Amino acid sequence: MNRLFVAYKPSGMSSNFFLSTLKRKYKNKKAGFSGTLDPFAKGVLLVGFGSHTKLFRFLNKAPKKYRATLWLGAKSDSLDTEMIEDVASLPPLPQKEVQAVLQSLEGALEYEPPIFSAKQINGRRAYDLARAGVAFTLNTINSTIYETQFIHYCHPFITFEATVSEGTYIRSLGRIIAQRLGVEHGSLSALERLNEGQFFYNNEQALDIKKSLNIPKNYYMGASDNVKYGRVLALDDLQEQKEGTYWLDNGETISIISI
Repeated sequence: MNRLFVAYKPSGMSSNFFLSTLKRKYKNKKAGFSGTLDPFAKGVLLVGFGSHTKLFRFLNKAPKKYRATLWLGAKSDSLDTEMIEDVASLPPLPQKEVQAVLQSLEGALEYEPPIFSAKQINGRRAYDLARAGVAFTLNTINSTIYETQFIHYCHPFITFEATVSEGTYIRSLGRIIAQRLGVEHGSLSALERLNEGQFFYNNEQALDIKKSLNIPKNYYMGASDNVKYGRVLALDDLQEQKEGTYWLDNGETISIISI
């Protein structure tokens, strides 16, 4: 069964474990997902079955939008509630100051990713090294914060939404917010991904592939069997002949081609 849909991962389980529950639910062993969510986080997860697992890189998955709650004064190496070591007692802050700091994040942002992340260090995941007590440093990364929105502030918890580029670490944004507020430590107590680009949760309804791709459509004027059996296509039989990646409409299915 070839299928692409948006699932909603609950908090408290890994993305891989959640995928295994979907495999059993739909009785399909060939499945994959795009955009890993930490066990701590919940929300939108793009899932593909069958050959549709190959389509993730051709989907319009950006920008992403998250809702998060920052716990001011909570010290945690993982920057969430997984590894809370200490909680400082802090006086409340003016709400206008909180809103101003959130707005200051918008634009290009250079920062350090969390040490408990999936980034590779000499072939090993950063979170594996961190849990093993191995010392290492991570290079700074760049993200674009398209928009931030203040939701509410109930001291010491700040809830906000952020629309960001792919690869942005919301836990790091929480740390930056705390620091800009003059607070030494801050960790997320909740994190939810609301959407990935045009994709929102809709009760696991199958997506229309033809409306989900972020590559242009092309037209093939040769024999249809050439596409059906994956043969090399003659350039002269294509309407668009510029170098690039395209999709072809085969009626109920599509094909991805590269020129």
